[in-house]
Amino acid sequence: MSPYTAILIVPTGIGASIGGYAGDALPVAKAISQVCDRLITHPNVMNGANLYWNLPNTFYVEGYGLDQFAAGNWGLRPVHQNKVGLLLDQGIETELRLRHLQAADAARATLGLSLSDYVITDAPLNVELRLSSSGASWGTIGNPDSLLRAAETLINQGGAEAIATVARFPDEVDAEADYNYRLGKGVDTIAGAEAVISHLIVRELQIPCAHAPAFLPPALDAEVSPRAAAEELGYTFLPSVLVGLSRAPQFIIENNFRQLGDIWANQVDAIIVPANACGSSALLSLSNNRCQIITVNENQTQMQVSAPSLGIKSIQVNSYLEAIGVLVAHKAGIDPSILSPTISPLRSLVIAY
Repeated sequence: MSPYTAILIVPTGIGASIGGYAGDALPVAKAISQVCDRLITHPNVMNGANLYWNLPNTFYVEGYGLDQFAAGNWGLRPVHQNKVGLLLDQGIETELRLRHLQAADAARATLGLSLSDYVITDAPLNVELRLSSSGASWGTIGNPDSLLRAAETLINQGGAEAIATVARFPDEVDAEADYNYRLGKGVDTIAGAEAVISHLIVRELQIPCAHAPAFLPPALDAEVSPRAAAEELGYTFLPSVLVGLSRAPQFIIENNFRQLGDIWANQVDAIIVPANACGSSALLSLSNNRCQIITVNENQTQMQVSAPSLGIKSIQVNSYLEAIGVLVAHKAGIDPSILSPTISPLRSLVIAY
């Protein structure tokens, strides 16, 4: 019997009630990882700034790579360890850059992570932040070519097998949106721009990548929500990114190079997503496979794209606790509807002539 494989997706930058903040979906991933053999998820779920948790059976896959995997274009090859290259934006001030280098050294000395050299981009990346009319966050990079040149240098000269990027983000953001986010009731204004950075590197270079923004420390606020509090702990969000990338699976681009242990989309048994955020490329691709789709109503977002509106058959549950129960039943080969006191009788079908 093949390993039971599930995907957990909480799209970034759309104000998810769970997973829209600083690694607050990590407890969900920890729980789900206990009831499946392999869990595939992405940095938005696992990154908690300075907080992280290493889950041995969980695969940390950047969003663009996850879309390519779900479409069947790329496979995933588990690794014991990656050599992680550190890419720093030239726009980061000298003192703030040193803070990030010290965080990287701390990850080497205390966690035993393997890091290659670091590189500073040859021009500031000039990240700009935006909020769409739907309420989702996005952004732009002023010098994408500089980003790619730095990444290629890490690969070609440093032998990097994964890339952690740190870009200087504007300190002045939408004040109201930032205030709401820190209170645990708004959209992460930087998440969309972070996705643009990592997507570009993964798309062009087919290498695991994740991003940590560089900011000056925020002013102390006694009302910060527990869901957003991980981002209040220091000068850098880098540690969780380095931990995730240290064991991120490598991408397999060519089907004819398959090896035992590789993971492909046709091996995915279930996918769990917020109930009104079902428009992701990964879910649309997997809806055509023999894959159980579970939508969680409790995790509300700014999106209004449900599975029924797309003609996708799913099991809708109220909470992630209930979703875990569905996964357990599915893994055991039990129809979840049988675990109800009311069971509908079999229908009689009429043979068509």
